[in-house]
Amino acid sequence: MSTATRDDAGGATAGSWRADPYTRALSAGRGPLFLRRADGWLLPLEVERWCADADAADRTVLRRCQGPVLDIGCGPGRLVAALAPYGHPCLGIDVSRAAVARTVRTGGPALCRSVFEPLPDEGRWGTALLLDGNIGIGGAPRALLGRVRQLLTPEGLLIVETATADVDERVRVRVDDGLGPVGEAFPWARVGAPALLDHARAAGWSAAERWTARGRDFMTLRRAAVPGPATSPS
Repeated sequence: MSTATRDDAGGATAGSWRADPYTRALSAGRGPLFLRRADGWLLPLEVERWCADADAADRTVLRRCQGPVLDIGCGPGRLVAALAPYGHPCLGIDVSRAAVARTVRTGGPALCRSVFEPLPDEGRWGTALLLDGNIGIGGAPRALLGRVRQLLTPEGLLIVETATADVDERVRVRVDDGLGPVGEAFPWARVGAPALLDHARAAGWSAAERWTARGRDFMTLRRAAVPGPATSPS
């Protein structure tokens, strides 16, 4: 699998995630950092955890990976770095140049690009990761799930972290650290486990496993079996 590190265009939401609040938080390795809706509601982002080493909950994910791993929305690269001892070739992708640069500094391969742009080795990845709320990328979970199908092998595994609440919403948000100008608005989604099951079925996935670790909820998805043609009774 490709392990090249590149710095290409980041896609539709790249400007938002390259905004100063996100870059400042990654540089400092800490928050506060939020996604802010137009009505003022704030979703805290766990910058400290993202910038730390993989924790016990992360390791429950890493142990389930198979084959080459694509970390979609890799952030500062803790999972890419942690995959090396498991023997999996891996690549992180993110639309933030600051996040990709930090991933590379940890020794992990990374590419600055949107999941919706052309990617290396499409159709050959064994596992894709959508953790830390990244099922929300693009604000269209079914479109994202459909895109990931194109990236994985037919036997590939998708591991998704869901919201702990029973929620299914599409919103426009801005990155905000409370210290200055906010980033530009971009679409995002929040998806709990029941909603993910609905979106997954519509996009041709079936649930293989669900578990909770350290208060975080995860689900593995595989391509749904295609029913064979009906046969007439003899």
